Amino acid sequence: MNTLKVGDKVPSFSAKDQDGNTVNLTDFKGKKLIVFFYPKASTPGCTAEACNLRDNYAELQAQGYELLGVSADSEKRQTNFRNKYEFPFPLLADEDHTVINAFGVWGLKKFMGREYDGIHRKTFVIDGDGIVTKVIDKVKTKDHAAQLLD
Repeated sequence: MNTLKVGDKVPSFSAKDQDGNTVNLTDFKGKKLIVFFYPKASTPGCTAEACNLRDNYAELQAQGYELLGVSADSEKRQTNFRNKYEFPFPLLADEDHTVINAFGVWGLKKFMGREYDGIHRKTFVIDGDGIVTKVIDKVKTKDHAAQLLD
């Protein structure tokens, strides 16, 4: 798993959001972008993380940030997740792992003694030139915005 690090240029990507719209990295040129990866829509940790970002969205936007949530869930699952919790930011349905692989967040995980492949919960902050300026490996799901606004 080659995870992007601070100083790396993000490879160009394109994926569908919850409404079937194509989202490209180039859509955010000149803007600061937060890309947060989460294992599965509507699970407790992922819900807490996304709701915390939603609740602090105005403040993140005031600091010039755009947000993108990414998981390997289907468009339908992402739509249900977004609608249920009224997220103001797009959720990418990265079923073919295009974006997940570009950022290098897919790999071996351990949970309750078993090992499996899955998405690592990580967040990347990207500047207007597409360069990673911050990587959060230890995401605090209930207080994630504070990690970004510090």
